[in-house]
Amino acid sequence: MISETFAFGDSPIHRMDPRLRVAMAIFFSIVTAVSNRFPAVCLALFMACGLLGLARLPLRPVLNRLFLVNGLVFFIWLVMPWTYQGTPLFTLGPLVIAEEGVRLCALITIKSNAIILALIALTATMPVATLGHALHHLRVPGKLVHLLLMTYRYIFVIETEYQQLMRAARIRCFKPGTNLHTYKTFAYLVGMLFVRAAARGERVHQAMICRGFNGKFICLHDFSFRQTDRAWAAAMGIGLIGLGVLEWTPII
Repeated sequence: MISETFAFGDSPIHRMDPRLRVAMAIFFSIVTAVSNRFPAVCLALFMACGLLGLARLPLRPVLNRLFLVNGLVFFIWLVMPWTYQGTPLFTLGPLVIAEEGVRLCALITIKSNAIILALIALTATMPVATLGHALHHLRVPGKLVHLLLMTYRYIFVIETEYQQLMRAARIRCFKPGTNLHTYKTFAYLVGMLFVRAAARGERVHQAMICRGFNGKFICLHDFSFRQTDRAWAAAMGIGLIGLGVLEWTPII
């Protein structure tokens, strides 16, 4: 199941309007992703760490998520410095480490960590249902919002169906291995999973129509934009302007 580890709390970030949090995450990610100067990306990382501190999240789950992201970045460090054409920084046997490659890897590392930390602090601190309604209020196409909410709701059901199929296979003495029988069994299992998911989706659709569903989800909790949210919006706007100044101001 998808755990909402950070969704509930009483920090300043948790009390912020969800619409504002989503908008802040989007603009921060875009500005950080297009930045290519170290002062700008370092400021972005500092801002992301500040947001994470204000969210008062447990450290270990955050580090676990960063470990997954940096595991992918590690492979970039293994390949890019010696395959990127540029000024030789130093040689390691037959390998020539390019200065531009190391610089690009460092930028990718800082930017990816800054974006992930900001997303954890701003969007992972709300339930998925609240995220969907916030996207709806921000005029995201309704079909995309419905797809997000319905996927979140029924991915657990599909996982249960998968466990039932695997249990039935084990009862019949199925033991996975590296042979043709195993590959055929898993192919049949995936096909049956799609069949069951399609059948259940049809039943759910008919049930929703019987209950008067007209293509719109009604949100029982209405968002309110308060004075503190305006202050947060102004602070984030100033921070993004600072990132823009550091990135696009010509170096004298």
